[in-house]
Amino acid sequence: MADDTSIFIGASRKPDDSYQRAEQLLLQYGNRHGLVTGATGTGKTVTLQILAEGFSNAGVPVFCADIKGDLSGIAMMGTAQDFLVKRAEQVKLDPYDFQEFPVILWDLFGEQGHPIRATISEMGPLLLSRLMNLTEAQEGIMNIAFRIADEEGLLLLDMKDLQALLANIAERADEISARYGNVTKPSVGAIQRTLLVLEQQGATNFFGEPALRIADIMRTTRDGRGAISVLAADKLMMNPRLYATFLLWLMSELFEELPEVGDPDKPKLVFFFDEAHLLFDEAPKVLIDRVEQVVRLIRSKGVGVYFVTQNPLDIPEKVLAQLGNRVQHALRAYTPREQQAVRTAAETFRPNPDFDCATTITQLATGEALVSTLEAKGIPSMVQRTLIRPPSSRLGPITPAERQKLIQESPVTGQYDQVIDRESAFEILQKKAKDAQDAEAQQADSGRSRWTIPGFGNDDPAPQSGGRRAPAPRPSNRQTVAEAAIKSVVRSVGSSVGRAIVRGILGSLSRGR
Repeated sequence: MADDTSIFIGASRKPDDSYQRAEQLLLQYGNRHGLVTGATGTGKTVTLQILAEGFSNAGVPVFCADIKGDLSGIAMMGTAQDFLVKRAEQVKLDPYDFQEFPVILWDLFGEQGHPIRATISEMGPLLLSRLMNLTEAQEGIMNIAFRIADEEGLLLLDMKDLQALLANIAERADEISARYGNVTKPSVGAIQRTLLVLEQQGATNFFGEPALRIADIMRTTRDGRGAISVLAADKLMMNPRLYATFLLWLMSELFEELPEVGDPDKPKLVFFFDEAHLLFDEAPKVLIDRVEQVVRLIRSKGVGVYFVTQNPLDIPEKVLAQLGNRVQHALRAYTPREQQAVRTAAETFRPNPDFDCATTITQLATGEALVSTLEAKGIPSMVQRTLIRPPSSRLGPITPAERQKLIQESPVTGQYDQVIDRESAFEILQKKAKDAQDAEAQQADSGRSRWTIPGFGNDDPAPQSGGRRAPAPRPSNRQTVAEAAIKSVVRSVGSSVGRAIVRGILGSLSRGR
């Protein structure tokens, strides 16, 4: 039976079909990562639930995604149902106590839990490019955008910041191309269109402030249990690329923020990545290398990462090699790919002479699994056919009323509910654009020529400062407009009488001046 140094998973099955040996996961190797695989309906969610319960009782915070809504029941007390009591007797779980666990509900869309946000800067160009499925050329422009933001002190916090920066880059395409390489307006436009699609899918809710603080998913309660952060992912799965990118971002943040702790007696945090195949589907090599690096190095930060997926072939070989604790539920073997998956799963276990691993995988009942965990000195245990123990919390989802009560009583209530929109790239670039327009308008006004007709209207210069008027202009020898007009008439008059009359008029005008 498990103690304060291990988590009880279930009882292994002996050749005579009796269950006797307790299969446990040692807490000191909980940060060596793990894998839970199996076909739909074989019991993966229940296995995830009992592992989360065990880590919480050991004082280890847990973060997990609730794909179907079933996992939320971990927040409520379990009830004695016949099939659960029978399972507890089979695996010799005595006493079989029911518990409710400390749960914090999260939701990227802020509907079924506290909002989770990250800034554009925290996400970075690599993960954003992955999220947006950008081409190599477009990813290059994204990297340039982040470089310019750093150089010019532009904070990239939300979607409108990135959109404003990209619009600014398009206007300065010639200047930027000379410094960083070719930047074309069509490529920038393509990125902007992709951002619009993300905006329509709800990604706007994710990018912004206040950003998630890692400390809030690493909480412990007053009684020493680890808080279980449950991410509502049923709606999020409609955009699987956003789901996978978010979880990869969270792993990266944990890796960058947490200090080195070596090999602690128990993990600082355990991270369950359900539907893990979404992380690697059509992922570029640079991203897979990043995942492999994070998984390999985050162990020394005291974080255990457990991938949950249907098929072990969903996990790249380099990542698979890092996963020391394995729980393999039943697999189907009808197609060649499924048969290959069974062989792959069987080959990753330390063989047991009592049964053929590949054959047994296809014969496992619901709630049964092949289990191999790390023993003393980190050596994988011999694979055992194991009946998984029943959970202590509720099986199935919570009600909407229960969910609202949990949100209201949560320790992070009020910390993430209101969006903060401080001055960032959008506001700064908007102000610069306005200042530039004002400067152009002022320059145009000062350069515009000013003319008047002397003697017709006010042609005096503008008053000087202090209310003093400018001095009157000195008399000029130049003819007035009236004089010029009359002289023109003189030239056009052919008769001597006409010239005399006109000269008389001119003389009277001259004497009048």
